[in-house]
Amino acid sequence: MVQRVAVVGAGSSGLACIKICVDEGLEPVCFESSDDIGGLWKFKESPEPERSSIYRSLVVNTSKEMMCFSDFPMPADYPNYMHNSLLLQYFRLYADHFDLLRYIHFQTTVRSVAQRPDFSLSGQWDIVTINGDGEEERHVFDAVLVCSGHYTHPALPLSDFPGYETFSGRCFHSCEYKDADACRGKRVVVVGIGNSGGDIAVEISRSAEMTFLSTRQGAWVMGRMATNGLPMDMTAITRFNNILIRLLPNTLVNWAVERALNPKCDHKLYGLKPRHRLLDKKPLINDDLPSRILQGALVMKPNLKGFKDSGVEFEDGTVEENIDAVVFCTGYNGNFPFLTLFPPCLSQPTLAVMGLFQTKGPIMPIVEMQARWAVKVFAGLSRLPCKEKMLEVIESERKRNMKSYNCPRKAALQVDFIPYLDFMAEQVGVRPNFLRLLLRDPVLWVRVFFGPCTPYQYRLSGPGQWAGARQAILTQWERVVQPFRTRVVPEPESKPSVLFSPWLLTFGAAYSSVIYQIYTLI
Repeated sequence: MVQRVAVVGAGSSGLACIKICVDEGLEPVCFESSDDIGGLWKFKESPEPERSSIYRSLVVNTSKEMMCFSDFPMPADYPNYMHNSLLLQYFRLYADHFDLLRYIHFQTTVRSVAQRPDFSLSGQWDIVTINGDGEEERHVFDAVLVCSGHYTHPALPLSDFPGYETFSGRCFHSCEYKDADACRGKRVVVVGIGNSGGDIAVEISRSAEMTFLSTRQGAWVMGRMATNGLPMDMTAITRFNNILIRLLPNTLVNWAVERALNPKCDHKLYGLKPRHRLLDKKPLINDDLPSRILQGALVMKPNLKGFKDSGVEFEDGTVEENIDAVVFCTGYNGNFPFLTLFPPCLSQPTLAVMGLFQTKGPIMPIVEMQARWAVKVFAGLSRLPCKEKMLEVIESERKRNMKSYNCPRKAALQVDFIPYLDFMAEQVGVRPNFLRLLLRDPVLWVRVFFGPCTPYQYRLSGPGQWAGARQAILTQWERVVQPFRTRVVPEPESKPSVLFSPWLLTFGAAYSSVIYQIYTLI
């Protein structure tokens, strides 16, 4: 029977795993190679080998209500899209509230994870660690949760571009980028139009002489704000919208959403329009990129072809001379060097890797649900499908996503936010029962079905039920507006009128919301 569980890494997923293990009566032992919690979200002045790294100005692109832990709402006064330092502060609050730090061994690196000789009977693992003093220690664990993330091994494809050896400027990966100070007054090329590429290009463009953003395929650009300045993800990621998108033809949905985006920024005119349709790939979340193009501070360019002494050449044949630096925002390679064997199928699976997926929705709720499911499996309270069924599902998802992602590995990692969450919640026994909810609590049902799919929905019932989940859902919009309440705006005096009765206003708002969602389909 599983008792001791090794948790590798004390980032957001590691903290969630520790807490869930404790909830299930297991004994977690967490090994964290650095001296602090937070993982990726712990800003470091200089990059360290095989550790995640972020830039100083990074602001999350998922709003606080959508990305919080399911039983621990973020403080009401936090901004909806917060700076990385505030997110790290939230992790500290979470760790303090649930007393998680006592389970963490800091400055302890996991060197290897391997099956024990009697693994077929015991399901146990041998783990070798090295502490801060350089001393090697050996441990035996009943199960392992790998939470070290996959943003530790940068993909830097310099060899794909002829002439880089003689290029006079500097080439580096975005993991080395901290701020734009070193780019002041220079000519810089940013390669890659993911979220990091968009952020870095915009920031550099504020101080560089000229900034070029090179992209192979382009991207659909969405801001963080929806109608009335509300968080985009809270208006877009709802169960109602999810059903609409699944029922309606993809061509129609793509047309409607793209039509809603282009009036804000004509993607073709701005050189942003991608080859793919909007639903095929994750959009770029950036509020400032179009305005920097409009101001001429940032110039869109096609894919990089190669280097020419002090310049660079693009695939359309154009050349930009006197380039001082090229920043490669080209992603990361998933790699777990300490893992010597990953069993594809066990009689009682005792190893799980957290976070190996890509989605268009928030990441943290999925990681937390993965942890809840894995710990249930470890404790014998939930079962995985057979090996054949799992391989069948993986292959099916890979084929479905190959149209958008030419790389088989990337295609296999794509998941749809709400369906994937609901699937795992079904295994854990925490998926909301909508018929029962409608009959017993219609007010809550409306919020759950038409409102944002926030993590609290998976704490309403079943194992790990949280008594505060219902109230958290009913008050989530209050926490959204709380940080805006910094100045009292006087209301004009008006006489009461039947046209402005609370009932009519409520009905009108609900009706308008439904019509808007049907129109935008997001």
